[in-house]
Amino acid sequence: MFDTQIEYFKNQYNIIAIDLLGHGQSTQVKKGESITSMSQWILEILEEENISKAHFLGVSLGSIIAQDFANRNPDLVQSLACFGGYDINNFDAKAQKENSMNQMLMMAKAIFSIKWFAESNKKISAYTPKAQQAFYEMNLEFPKKSLQYLSSLNNMINQHQTKSRSYPLIIGYGEHDIPMSKQLSQSWHEAEPLSQLVFFEEAGHCVNMDSPDKFNKVMETFWHQQHVI
Repeated sequence: MFDTQIEYFKNQYNIIAIDLLGHGQSTQVKKGESITSMSQWILEILEEENISKAHFLGVSLGSIIAQDFANRNPDLVQSLACFGGYDINNFDAKAQKENSMNQMLMMAKAIFSIKWFAESNKKISAYTPKAQQAFYEMNLEFPKKSLQYLSSLNNMINQHQTKSRSYPLIIGYGEHDIPMSKQLSQSWHEAEPLSQLVFFEEAGHCVNMDSPDKFNKVMETFWHQQHVI
């Protein structure tokens, strides 16, 4: 999912790409573990690598994990970048209900047929034919048992109050993302006027896949602004 970004930034940054629980190469999960454990695991990775601060970037579900980590460990965050996401500290009940229903529908499709799930998900998650095909192939590898680890996602929603951020925040969304997602991004930026808001033309939910060149330039500029290179 981040192949283009890893290739572009590999000589500029120490990159750590983290699987969501139950995804990619992280499918061997112990009993009782859930996606709410992600922030603790990220913390342990940083400690193991002797990293005192890091830039955090998340797309879609990854933006939720990035925010949860920032809520728990703000002093370890150099910057926060969230695309195709929403403010997990201020997610109103109506939007949360609609989002949960959409997730349940996709989970039902995955339980019935991974191919059906992959075909439906690619149309929601990507816009360009190239990105849709890549997303489809990636989703075909999605193990059904991973669904159980996502069930606790709501346990990270509205658990913290947003305080004055000691790090910069950038929010982004695609032209062809679903209306609710676009509105949530805009509302988040309005609630935090010091944040940056980026709009990606000809892109869907996963803007880094649909518009990789612009995405890389946006992130490069954002990180350069922090005077960390």
